[in-house]
Amino acid sequence: MPEPDAPGLPARRLAAIVIDEVLRARVALDETLDRLVPESGLDAADAGLTRAIAVTAFRRLGTIRQALDERLDRGSPRHSGLFEPILTAAAAQILFLDVPDHAAVDLAIRHLHEDPRSARYTALGNALLRRVVRERDAILAEADADPFRDTPDWLAESWRAAYGEEAATAIALNHREEPPLDITAKADPALWADKLGGILLPTGSIRLRERQAIATLPGFEDGAWWVQDAAAALPVKLISPAPGERIADLCAAPGGKTAQIAAAGASVTAVDRSAPRLRRLKANLQRLGLAADIVTSDAVNWKAEPFDSVLLDAPCSATGTIRRHPDVAWTKTAEDRDRLAVLQAKLLDAAAELTKPGGQLVYCTCSLEPQEGEAQVEAFLARHPQFRRAGASAAEIGGLSAAIAANGDIRTLPQQLPGETPRLSGWAGFYASRLIRL
Repeated sequence: MPEPDAPGLPARRLAAIVIDEVLRARVALDETLDRLVPESGLDAADAGLTRAIAVTAFRRLGTIRQALDERLDRGSPRHSGLFEPILTAAAAQILFLDVPDHAAVDLAIRHLHEDPRSARYTALGNALLRRVVRERDAILAEADADPFRDTPDWLAESWRAAYGEEAATAIALNHREEPPLDITAKADPALWADKLGGILLPTGSIRLRERQAIATLPGFEDGAWWVQDAAAALPVKLISPAPGERIADLCAAPGGKTAQIAAAGASVTAVDRSAPRLRRLKANLQRLGLAADIVTSDAVNWKAEPFDSVLLDAPCSATGTIRRHPDVAWTKTAEDRDRLAVLQAKLLDAAAELTKPGGQLVYCTCSLEPQEGEAQVEAFLARHPQFRRAGASAAEIGGLSAAIAANGDIRTLPQQLPGETPRLSGWAGFYASRLIRL
């Protein structure tokens, strides 16, 4: 009869498997966790530990990799199975999580023993992790001195070119922090900020002070609010939806912006190519007591009678969400960005056809890359002289003029929106442009 697992081993075992799968298959961390954790049978505490290890590993992957690589005289062994993800998970615990060092090391060694291709490197892994424990202070000091240690080179270069050294440094440092949690209230945000003990942001979003299980909070089951980053709520403010208007939300899932439009009383058609993601959108709207026409279609080819307003939240590299989704930094490439930029242009052309004369088209992405934002709109305007830019005003976004570019487009940066603590500061990197059809 096999021996029972040591306490804490199943959580750490799954964390290493998740890290490995995300890096090998370049799939989203959240999706991987949402798929594997329920299958694992872990209790709530172990499931939380798995998530904490995996998220921390990606948030500080540059620091972890360098710490391990510098202490491997001959580099990581080839054909070694889960050796690297097991050590990555253990180093995340040793360097950044409040767990006993002996537990992180001993359980990693047990996991190495279990994996047939890693077992022969158990002594190497043990020596390496114990050295990381001894040299933790030096490792962290080196990382603190290098703000780009946890940023891939292509992103650091992109941000320097777009925003300058100081802003690029601030972006990289911001991404090391745990993200805030924001919600959008269906109505009366001041009331719900008070009920939830949250902070009412100038834009009308509510920032929760404490991390809690979302489904247990007041108002969740009643459909009074939904989770939505404060920056992601800005593009709908440019539309200013009103009752009686017909509005199309293209690439709509999971539906935060659809909910904003519906809550304002407009008639909204939500279009997305992913049926599973639209099922999630539909479930969210049902909880909120809101209605939308839901269409499963590729927005590039979808045809309909032109709308008063069209919102296009285009697929993108999502580099503006790295603080919340740190795996993005390590699973996306410059080639992904450029490939997506081609799709964005096609989607913009399709959105133009769906915008009636006198109507407005709002284009947005959760990307920090100008190729997916500013450059995309400039190229669109050159192709479509029947459109003109209509800049945002500070009053439309809670007086936050720092988030408005010289041409009137919205460009939020992660280090904007200072708060009481680092965790309660900042928001996602977002781009939005309002275009009027003449």
